[in-house]
Amino acid sequence: MNINGYTRMAAVVANPIKHSLSPFIHNLAFDLMNENGVYLAWEVEAEKLPAIVENVRTLDMYGLNISMPYKGEIIKFMDELSPAAELIGVVNTVVNQSGKLIGHNTDGIGFFNSLEKYHFNIQNKQMLILGGGGAAIAIIAQAALSGAKKIVVAARKSASYIPLKEKLEKLSVKTGIEILLTDLSEADRLQKELKQTDLLVNATSVGMDGESLPLEKSLVLPEKLLVVDAIYKVRETPFLRWAKEQGAQTENGLGMLIGQAAESFYLWTGKKMPVAEITLEMEKEA
Repeated sequence: MNINGYTRMAAVVANPIKHSLSPFIHNLAFDLMNENGVYLAWEVEAEKLPAIVENVRTLDMYGLNISMPYKGEIIKFMDELSPAAELIGVVNTVVNQSGKLIGHNTDGIGFFNSLEKYHFNIQNKQMLILGGGGAAIAIIAQAALSGAKKIVVAARKSASYIPLKEKLEKLSVKTGIEILLTDLSEADRLQKELKQTDLLVNATSVGMDGESLPLEKSLVLPEKLLVVDAIYKVRETPFLRWAKEQGAQTENGLGMLIGQAAESFYLWTGKKMPVAEITLEMEKEA
């Protein structure tokens, strides 16, 4: 990498963020694509966020990636939002268009782009997703925007269950797509929904320990089901092993991680990230 007077910057902003894999992914992409750019990780306090955003304009940066806890806070500094970011109410990518800052959410589109190698398109398909956190909402919103036939969300009945139900109802009204919430512990209901499901996604953290399953082991999966776990730090979770034993196609969360980065990279540079090469390098690092 040759850093000179023409080098442009991008950065990920969060707190904490020093552990992030994003600098590895983006700097490798800049190098492979002969793009004169550099990508940094900035761990900043909340009161410094306005100055960081202004730096994007002042320094003519490509833009920013935004992680926790600033994905919602950053919105008030944006000049415009993409349809996905507006629908979700969360921004993970800021794009600098000649001083105009546009907020995007690339998590959902990155997730579905990572499934293209399976020739999977969510349009007119049914999805069952486990969990209702930030990653889940991004995937649900993008599925709705992409014309899914039906989305079933399974979550545990905790204090967040009713707020999640209200959020999903709003998403359904805004997109015109059927989105239903069910209790993750209701195995009979889940089995009924699974029979009609084309895509099963675990968007919970269950399985990070390498032992736990997010749903009942007794559930039977339909043939030709695609099963994805958003977890990437454990390359084959118990959930994926369980699905593979039933003959399902399986994918871990590394595809989503690189997919959302690839979408950010394209928005900044107009170039397609060499996903296959970067995936190989990431697997070597594991």
